[in-house]
Amino acid sequence: MGHMPRLFNTLLQPAGCMPRRRSAWAVVLLLASSALCLLVAAMVMPTPYSWFSNAISESAAQAQRGAWVARLGFLLFGVAVLWLAALRKTVWARATRWMLLAFALCMLGTAAFSHKPWLPNVPFDPFEDGLHSLTATSMGFAFSFGVLARLLQRGPDDGWTRAGDVVALIAASALSPLGEVWPPLAGLFQRALFAVAYAWFIGEALAVRDAGQTPQGWRKTGLK
Repeated sequence: MGHMPRLFNTLLQPAGCMPRRRSAWAVVLLLASSALCLLVAAMVMPTPYSWFSNAISESAAQAQRGAWVARLGFLLFGVAVLWLAALRKTVWARATRWMLLAFALCMLGTAAFSHKPWLPNVPFDPFEDGLHSLTATSMGFAFSFGVLARLLQRGPDDGWTRAGDVVALIAASALSPLGEVWPPLAGLFQRALFAVAYAWFIGEALAVRDAGQTPQGWRKTGLK
């Protein structure tokens, strides 16, 4: 519990004054809070809602009671990645940073524009639903390309982190199509993908050090 006041103090300090390690833990806290929101959002849905078949976005649908919980989860996720991108700007390859900034902005757009209702006969705005589909789809591509760039940037000695990148890429490439093939399990596959994404970003946050950071892998790969 002693860490909590320090984390909240971090949020109230100018960016240049924040110790990097403390900022990294604040990012982890935001990511964990986001995951908790998405978990709670599914729990407060009406009985027909299924963790296995219904998408996460459907728990944030238009005209849905309790949708604000999932929307808050999307918002926290986007803010966490924006903060992490600022922390890792001297480490991430430009392509990684640009793609993951795009991911964060699309995540914020997903929070702002909601999915159509999953319950039948509920009026909705099709234009907003279309914007949601656009931001959600773009978010998936941005994450994949960002992780791929990070994988290509790493050196040959970064075995475990490279393995994490590969797992994230496989999940991003395979789980969404699997949901299309098996609709009764689409929600489960999407939740697995989100879990992998949370784990990947948390790993990047925990890699932050207070000082002495150098662009990992640059000397090994020749990137400048």
